Amino acid sequence: MNNDNINVKEYIEQTSVIINLPIEPELMPGVVDNLKRIAEIATLVTEFELPETIEAAPIFKP
Repeated sequence: MNNDNINVKEYIEQTSVIINLPIEPELMPGVVDNLKRIAEIATLVTEFELPETIEAAPIFKP
């Protein structure tokens, strides 16, 4: 998925209104930067190909 055409700042502003979470203007650049980093990391996870034969582990044991 290509996220280059998404206006992250506008998305954050609109979402913050919907969830009633005010964001101070001086904090907005940091929030935008963090969401962009999160999106990059999520892309690495969601685009990782898994073989069809793989099964989910029913119980996690560290």
